[in-house]
Amino acid sequence: MKKLIALLTIAGFLTFGISNSVLAQQDENVPQTEQVATEEVAAEEVAAEEAAPVEEVVTTTMTETEEAPTFHEVLKKQYIDGGWGFMTLVLVCLVLGLALSIERIIYLTLSTSNTKKLVAELEVALNQGGIEKAKELCRNTRGPVASIFYQGLMRFNDGLDEVEKSMISYGSVMNGNLSSGTSWITLCIALGPNLGFFGTVIGMVQAFDAIAAAGDISPTIVASGMKVALLTTVFGLITAMVLQVAYNFILNKIESILNDMEESTISFMDILNEYSNKINK
Repeated sequence: MKKLIALLTIAGFLTFGISNSVLAQQDENVPQTEQVATEEVAAEEVAAEEAAPVEEVVTTTMTETEEAPTFHEVLKKQYIDGGWGFMTLVLVCLVLGLALSIERIIYLTLSTSNTKKLVAELEVALNQGGIEKAKELCRNTRGPVASIFYQGLMRFNDGLDEVEKSMISYGSVMNGNLSSGTSWITLCIALGPNLGFFGTVIGMVQAFDAIAAAGDISPTIVASGMKVALLTTVFGLITAMVLQVAYNFILNKIESILNDMEESTISFMDILNEYSNKINK
C-alpha cells in the first residue's frame, strides 16, 4: 500500500512538473511570437517610410518634367525680357529679310533651266523651220536665257553684230532682274546686329540708372540690366547669321545663272553664224 501511494505521489510530481514545463515553454513562445510579430510590423513601417520618399521623389520628378517650359515659352520669355521695343525692331528685320530671301530663291529657281538642252533644240529648230520656229521655241521656254535668245532672233535680219549687241543689252537687263531686292537683304543683315547693339547700349544706360537710384551696386540690379542689354545683341546676331546664309545662297544661284547665260550665248552665236552662212550660199 505504501509502495502504491509512493508511486502515485511520484507520478503526480512528474505529471505536475511536465505540465509546468509545457506551460513555461508556451509562455516563452508567446513573447517570442509577439516579438517576431512586432519586429515584422516595425520592418513594414520602416519599409513604408523608405518607400514614401522614393514615391515623393518620383512624383516631384514627374511634376518637374511636366512643368518644364517648352522652346516657344522660353523664346517668348526671352523676347519679353529683352524689351519689346528693340526686340520688335530686330524681329521686323528678320521677317523682312526672310521674306525677300524666299522671294529671290523662288524666282531664281524658276529662272534656272537646262541651257545645253535649249541650245541643242534651238539648233534643230533653225535647221528645220528657220527663224520663226526658233522664236516659237524660245517663247515657250521659261528662263532668262530663252528671253535673251528671243531678243537676238528678233534682230537676225539686221545682221549678227546687231544680234550680239541686242543680246548683251538684254543680258544686262536680266542681270538686274536677277539681283533685284538683294540690296534690301544686305540692309537687313546690317540693321539686325546694329539694332541689337543699340538695344545693348540702352540697356546698359538703364542698368546704371537703376544702380544710381538704388545707391548701391547690387548684383541683382547689375545682372538684370546686363541680361536685358545682351538679349538684344543675341537676337540681332542671330538675325544677321540667318540672313547671311540665305544671301550667300542667292548670290551663288545668280552666279550660276549668269555663267550659263554667257556660255549658252557663245554657243548660240556660233549656231546663228553657221545658219547665216548656210542661207547665204
